[in-house]
Amino acid sequence: MTDLVEIMAHWYAGRSYSQIARSLGMDRGTVVKYTAPARAEGIAPGGPPLSAEAWREKLRGWFPQCYDKRLCRRSWEVIAPYHDRIGELVKVVPASVAYQRLADEVGLSVSASSFRRYLRAHFDEVRPEEVVIWRPPVGPGEEAQVDYGYLGTWADPVSGHQRRVWAFSMVLSYSRHLFMRPVLRMDQAAWADCHVAAFAYFSGSPARIVSDNLRAGVIKPDLYDPKLNRSYAELAAYYQVLLDPARAFHPKDKPRVEALQKYIRTSFFAGKEFTSFAAMVAEADRWCAEVAGRRAPRALEGRTPLEVFVAEEQSALLPLPVMPFELATWSRPKVGPDAHAQVGRTLYSLPWRLIGKRLDARATAELVRFYLDGEVVKTHPFQARGRRTDWADLPDQRVSFYMRTPTWCRSQAAVIGPATKALVDELLAVNALFRLRQAQGVLRLGQAKGDARLEAACRRALEAGDPSYKTVKGVLAAGTEDEVEAPALPGAPPPAWLHGPEAFSAEEQR
Repeated sequence: MTDLVEIMAHWYAGRSYSQIARSLGMDRGTVVKYTAPARAEGIAPGGPPLSAEAWREKLRGWFPQCYDKRLCRRSWEVIAPYHDRIGELVKVVPASVAYQRLADEVGLSVSASSFRRYLRAHFDEVRPEEVVIWRPPVGPGEEAQVDYGYLGTWADPVSGHQRRVWAFSMVLSYSRHLFMRPVLRMDQAAWADCHVAAFAYFSGSPARIVSDNLRAGVIKPDLYDPKLNRSYAELAAYYQVLLDPARAFHPKDKPRVEALQKYIRTSFFAGKEFTSFAAMVAEADRWCAEVAGRRAPRALEGRTPLEVFVAEEQSALLPLPVMPFELATWSRPKVGPDAHAQVGRTLYSLPWRLIGKRLDARATAELVRFYLDGEVVKTHPFQARGRRTDWADLPDQRVSFYMRTPTWCRSQAAVIGPATKALVDELLAVNALFRLRQAQGVLRLGQAKGDARLEAACRRALEAGDPSYKTVKGVLAAGTEDEVEAPALPGAPPPAWLHGPEAFSAEEQR
């Protein structure tokens, strides 16, 4: 009734139909409809002043259905015969149960909505959830609302496949300025990248973000203590933004962005063809600035979101950091029996004593860090896929063959002494990998027997012409590494078998 009085007051003041429609946010035909009875009675604009109550009395006579709602609700005539029975039921059961019982007992055929309207009009039955709470207005830069919306399928001309496309949208609650970015995947990386792109588009970040409860942002929704995704929480801390997820299954907690999903789908995507996904993203940037930014929301009273944003909200946004945000993906892998844990598509080695434990892994484009109880236990360079092993993480006795390479063996032998170096060099001169274990075994003897004894044993083995692991080990076991070979007795030739082949040939000549 108040709107009709306002229409009549504007019309009686001499304003045109179009001016009244733009001022009150209604159609011009509606203004013409409700001023027609006044013109029919000969009332013309500019006449003697009429009070609001006088207009109200006239409007009650011209439009009684607007004053008494019972005149336009024909379903109430069907409900009225059961008025007393309804009064008995609503005292003991909820309205939904009362409606069901009447439908079963007497075949009540009206809708549940009509039945509830009848109750509110005659029995003052109002549920708490039906009470509309007025929300105070949001100031410039105070809030942004975020959501994903399904756009439809797109025929990718490159692959020839049908791709499902979603739209990430962020709308500033004060100016209604909109950022939209199409995506093919709704994973953690896309969620963070779209936020970064939105902040760059607005040249600032809002103080608070009301988001949906998808897994990329909220792991466990809760009204009082929601569990946020760690990557999303890092992004919010980096941009100094407060995250305030909406309640699960309560789209009215973020009405401004929910109301735009159909508009985005029909205005940007429906009926259009894109030559590539990059072209779709570029078109989305143009559409946000030139189309969505110049729409005329009713709440802005004729101004466009871009005008309000530039004039009042852009300066109120938080400034962006100097360095770009580095996205980190968190996971919680378990260290397997091989002392490796999987992050993404890669297996990374960890100290073998952590086998069986679950760690927190933080992966960026450059590094992967593993945490145990908040402490860093291992850091690896990032690798897209495969296996990355640090041999120092594994037990020495299990990986010595891989760690102690021929180069390592030669360098260690040189530290022990020249005889050891000469013996190891001779071992590795031919088929180094085949005889690597012998070289490793020779060096390991020094750990048990001492470097001095090993050097002497290697010297004896070289003098004997048998530089092998077994010879060195036998010399050390017998303790003969320091013995000096006895000289030959004068006049007594050595046995024939010590003279070489020439001695055998001399015997044959005799």
